[in-house]
Amino acid sequence: MYRVAVVGGGSWGTTLANLIAEDGHPVDLWVWEEEVCRQIRQERVNGVFLPGVKLSSNLRAVTNMEEALHEKSLVLMVVPSHVFREVLIKMKPHLPPQALVLSATKGIENDSLMMMSQVCQDVIEGWDQKRFGCLAGPSFAKEVCQHFPTAVTIACVNLNRAKELQRFLYREFFRIYVSDDVIGVQLAGALKNVIAIGAGASDGLRFGHNARAALITRGLAEITRLGVAMGANPMTFAGLAGMGDLVLTCTGDLSRNRSVGLQIGQGRSLEEITRDMQMVAEGVKTARSAHELAKRYQVEMPITEQVYQILYKGKDPKAAVRDLMTRTLKSELDH
Repeated sequence: MYRVAVVGGGSWGTTLANLIAEDGHPVDLWVWEEEVCRQIRQERVNGVFLPGVKLSSNLRAVTNMEEALHEKSLVLMVVPSHVFREVLIKMKPHLPPQALVLSATKGIENDSLMMMSQVCQDVIEGWDQKRFGCLAGPSFAKEVCQHFPTAVTIACVNLNRAKELQRFLYREFFRIYVSDDVIGVQLAGALKNVIAIGAGASDGLRFGHNARAALITRGLAEITRLGVAMGANPMTFAGLAGMGDLVLTCTGDLSRNRSVGLQIGQGRSLEEITRDMQMVAEGVKTARSAHELAKRYQVEMPITEQVYQILYKGKDPKAAVRDLMTRTLKSELDH
């Protein structure tokens, strides 16, 4: 039995907290916004990030980090990657010495190019990676709240630890697989968002299903190339955290990253799109990190490069597609 805190009151954080609370476990949900905290406490809803979902009475919203983490044995981190370090520093004085940290954050830090497991090691002296796990896979928050069948992966260096978390979080509608490929699962969860922006842009340009299928397939190929270069198991990218989440994020109407790309393909600027968004589309920032990682590891990632050029260099999406389609002809199994 874990004593649980969830750090991050967005749609996915609230969903995971409620998933655990619905099973009879008390959960403290740390939220940044006083308004969200008050609404959860008084009305049992998170109308800002998860409207229409009645939350369990076992879920308690708090804004005080010390209170949230007091005597907890399992802490789920569900904050955007660009604030993960800042929030972890805030947590550090109050994090119990043996508490497990399970990250559901899907991103790569821009400046350091670190994954969340590496940020933990960088921030907390003497950090033991056996205390870290990550959760990824095709899982829209709204559908999990509706108890629609969903399957995800939990990765830990210690596979027995992953199995403990698997048993704790499993529900009849929420199936969990385990892995020891912490690098691969984190990379897959982050990089699929970049490809989803490209797929959305293709849809916005009305290029049809052929183009989208090509982007998904070749996007998976380049994600796998980088993952292998960084020490991941290539089979991870054929699984739920890789292909599963990539297909969902590139095709699902609930995907924020696909939505960003769709609007870019329709002619809106990134500044206009992000100004109107209430929730974070991780792929926008991750595109920068992925671009830099590709250079660092000398891995060819043409789709990622074109998404980066569109987002940060103002490249016309049609020109990006033309450049992708007119590259030097290759064997499909190159690399």
